[in-house]
Amino acid sequence: MPDLHYGGALKLTTSSIPGLVVVDMPVHGDSRGWFKENWQREKMTALGLPDFHPVQNNVSFNEKVGTTRGIHAEPWDKFVSVMSGRIFGAWVDLRAGESFGRVFTIELTPTRAVFVPRGVGNSFQTLEPNTVYSYLVNDHWSANASYTFLNLADETAAIQWPVPLADAELSDKDRAHPRLADVVPMAGRKTLVVGAGGQLGIALRSAFPDAEFADRKTFDIADPAAYEDRHWRDYGVIVNAAAYTKVDVAETAEGRVASWKSNVSAVALLAKVAQQHDITLVHVSSDYVFDGTVAGEHREDEPFSPLGVYGQTKAAGDAIVGTLDRHYIVRTSWVIGQGANFVRTMAGLAERGVAPAVVDDQIGRLSFADDIADGIAHLVNSGVQFGTYNLSNTGEPQSWAQLAAQVYALTGHDPAKVTGVSTEEYFAGKEAAPRPRNSVLDLSKVRTAGFEPREASLALRAYLARS
Repeated sequence: MPDLHYGGALKLTTSSIPGLVVVDMPVHGDSRGWFKENWQREKMTALGLPDFHPVQNNVSFNEKVGTTRGIHAEPWDKFVSVMSGRIFGAWVDLRAGESFGRVFTIELTPTRAVFVPRGVGNSFQTLEPNTVYSYLVNDHWSANASYTFLNLADETAAIQWPVPLADAELSDKDRAHPRLADVVPMAGRKTLVVGAGGQLGIALRSAFPDAEFADRKTFDIADPAAYEDRHWRDYGVIVNAAAYTKVDVAETAEGRVASWKSNVSAVALLAKVAQQHDITLVHVSSDYVFDGTVAGEHREDEPFSPLGVYGQTKAAGDAIVGTLDRHYIVRTSWVIGQGANFVRTMAGLAERGVAPAVVDDQIGRLSFADDIADGIAHLVNSGVQFGTYNLSNTGEPQSWAQLAAQVYALTGHDPAKVTGVSTEEYFAGKEAAPRPRNSVLDLSKVRTAGFEPREASLALRAYLARS
């Protein structure tokens, strides 16, 4: 048993491998023995250790000096702590990325533990007889899980084992693992995009080329049973691009049910699975959560004030997602992407020589789906602070009528053919939902986070050129 020094302070020290953290732990004892808080969530997370939500505790007993296990990289995080004896720990980063193959070694005793992130290969060699160590993991062990292995004697890693491997206790399986040159790096946790068939879902394919995409046919997010088919610990990000967006139909009895099911009940299911499995949930919101009566631009922290059912359901969905530890709410407005949309409609009318009457008392900015997708990718990949971010294109706010005239002009038609009318005039005699008159979003927060949206007129020109 090592000579323990009682007392000390809880301290975290980063290692040369990203995410691998050494934890110095206070041990309290007297002539009767010793005691330590082996895992103290509140204290450790306050110092910066990831809140990795362990679900299983394993114990390894090793009778002989030189018992050597590894090098194994598992698809979960683990917290390793010695109960009795000493071990020499060796870790090799087996994750895809710049740090692949990086090595870190240190001796562990009851006063020193280590947090090992997913995909980092770990190996332990006992330095005393009857050594016992435990490890907490945040997923249940499975023989079907995707593991990555490295040979203990790999020349590239060149680990200096205290007990030479020729004299150590090893399993035949560990002796047969591949050298580093033959190891396929462990991929990171997957990204799932739901609502893949919509305007934003289509645009997200370019921003997240390696993601898994699902539409209602392959994954009905409003069906609780659909969540049973996936091993959610394999996912690190869910992007929710799905929504019920029939604003006027949402005011009907049938539409209310559909809107609340898609925009609230389904979001609650996504939020639940995200919270349970430490998944970052990206949720797309709308300017319709506001009534549009404020002067100036809507800020992210403005209180909700929705006018209609659609806005109410989007506000409710935002409130649910906002309770999560790991979330980005991306609030946007006037979305333009592939498929039917305002710009395509106006371009078609211009081509046919139609002189349309278009609403001129609703003010906002267009949000092109490609730019929203790029903004979401920036938030996720840069790891900026979780929370709500407004995201639209930039430029001078315009009315729908001004935008229609701009489309006419850019397509070579007379913009004077567009006539501006009030919202009341446009919807006279029609069943329509109330709409915010001011949909202009304050973009300062997303700019501070390092993302600069395109100017709306430039994005419109590029969009029309492709159409």
